[in-house]
Amino acid sequence: MRPGRRLIGRALALSLVLTTVAAGTATAAAASPPPSGGSTFGPNVTVFDPSMPVSEIQAKLDATHAAQVDAEMAPNRYAFMFKPGTYGTAEQPLQIKVGYYTEIIGLGAAPTDVLINGKVEVYNRCLADGGTSNCLALVNFWRGLSNLSININSAGQDGCRGSANFWAVSQAVSMRRLNITGANLSLMDYCTAGPQYASGGFIADSKLPFVVSGSQQQWLTRNSEVAGWSNAVWNQVFSGVVGAPDESGFPATPYTTLATTPISREKPYVYVDAKGKYFVRVPSAQKNTSGVSWANGMTPGRSIPLSDFYVAKPGDSITKINLALTLGKHLLLTPGVYDIPRSIEVRWPNQVVLGLGLATLTAVNGSIPLDVAGVPGVVIAGVAIDAGTKESPVLLRVGKEHGLNFSDPGNPTTLSDVYFRVGGPHIGKADTALQVNSDNVLIDHTWVWRGDHGVEGFTEGVNGDTQRWRTNIGRYGAVINGDNVTATGLFVEHFQKYNTVWNGDKGTTILYQNELPYDPPTQADWMNGSVKGYAGYKVGDKVRTHNLYGAGVYVFNQNNPSIHTENGFEVPNRPGVKLHHIMTVNLSAGVIDHVVNGVGEAADTTKIGAPVFITDYPAP
Repeated sequence: MRPGRRLIGRALALSLVLTTVAAGTATAAAASPPPSGGSTFGPNVTVFDPSMPVSEIQAKLDATHAAQVDAEMAPNRYAFMFKPGTYGTAEQPLQIKVGYYTEIIGLGAAPTDVLINGKVEVYNRCLADGGTSNCLALVNFWRGLSNLSININSAGQDGCRGSANFWAVSQAVSMRRLNITGANLSLMDYCTAGPQYASGGFIADSKLPFVVSGSQQQWLTRNSEVAGWSNAVWNQVFSGVVGAPDESGFPATPYTTLATTPISREKPYVYVDAKGKYFVRVPSAQKNTSGVSWANGMTPGRSIPLSDFYVAKPGDSITKINLALTLGKHLLLTPGVYDIPRSIEVRWPNQVVLGLGLATLTAVNGSIPLDVAGVPGVVIAGVAIDAGTKESPVLLRVGKEHGLNFSDPGNPTTLSDVYFRVGGPHIGKADTALQVNSDNVLIDHTWVWRGDHGVEGFTEGVNGDTQRWRTNIGRYGAVINGDNVTATGLFVEHFQKYNTVWNGDKGTTILYQNELPYDPPTQADWMNGSVKGYAGYKVGDKVRTHNLYGAGVYVFNQNNPSIHTENGFEVPNRPGVKLHHIMTVNLSAGVIDHVVNGVGEAADTTKIGAPVFITDYPAP
């Protein structure tokens, strides 16, 4: 669509707003102070300098990890930033362990500007026998690592720990803009007791050594370089990756490999220049690319001085935040939990909302925490959004559901590392988590999660599961109504109706991971009219063109193992709707009768952990 009278009217309306709020401009600017080191970003951001003693840096990081390693549902949020330079030595490596709600960030213009001699790691959590057994990574969520180099140095660690840099994680964890050299990178922790399971993750824009995939069930690596890749479990997806394994052996070797990524935009990142001034680099969108964005110099894009951002801290007035956005400021959310009684409104093309340390927006009184206008080029990155105890219609809305939206295929509105949670730290309620109404939107890594466990109102056992089904309300995970929407890394789990509904035409998803809800009490509670259950991925009946690459739907009807779901995927039977490398898998309870549209064997308890694959649908 082309801008017309609606945009002219919007500009006239803004001139009236500017007239009436001019007196508030100084207040808005005062809330976004000039850069002055770590204090600029609030009390939960620590900025390290290479002149600091390694022991001092190590002690600070160790103390935070000790507090956060088991803090799965806790409110604290942290970011650790490293100014350009070298940290750690051959004799005294810096060994960083990353816990929940913690982000490790290099502040260089390129990943090679910050070098960690040592390791940056996540290990299994051992959940039984006083922390000695039932060791796994299935709940190692919500953390990040970006924009630095790691020269893997295991000095002082035992033989097993010295064999790799371990990054044993599952959903809502990203690795971006990394340059890793030395020993292997392992995506599982094989040094603890079993079962050592891990389930899903994301890497982008990185140069990696040999990667041990290990127990990782599904994984997306995008626009990167790898020296080698060891194995695959259910599906490992590569898009625009130099050195990626060939997919021709599928499903015996379950790799899905795209030579290039059809459209990509790297996540914005903070950097500091030689004069000590802070900027946010906002990469531009690229089409049909492979390899890293920084191979030939600075990642293409634009640099925005931090002074052009409203730097928000938890407790700031939403009115003040929206005033700054209306006046054309961008928004940087420092680490913490923000109660959102009314929408944060992003209204202008090319505005940026960047969160640090998994800054979390929590709906209050049924609000829509983040509402993005139907304009091109908006970037939302590094933000988590929680449902509140009163039902919200949606948690993040992009574009109007009814009315005109404007977009640009060369400058898509982009969501990078945006995570959703309905329940967990408290009962949550939302009809829909993510709703995309605009055309030409890019979703680059998201986890949309209706909590299957948590602390308040999440009693274990059958009665607890029944309680959760009735009170922790999340009907739809992702609803995509816009045309020409692309998702690279779409993880959606446990919603009570369709986890993903894709109504827009010309959509593309590269890696989809889904678990159906664990907790329907009866088959009657899990019916879609006369159909048993809801598919994990639904393409709308009117869609004429759609492409899905590398997708899995899992079933674990823990509350009632007799429950059936008719299809893992449900799509219109048209030549332009194509599914490539899809599967269903049984995790030990319940049944998915077919993979897609009545095709494919049942994923039942005779095939626990053994996927039912379909290479292409419709068959060529």
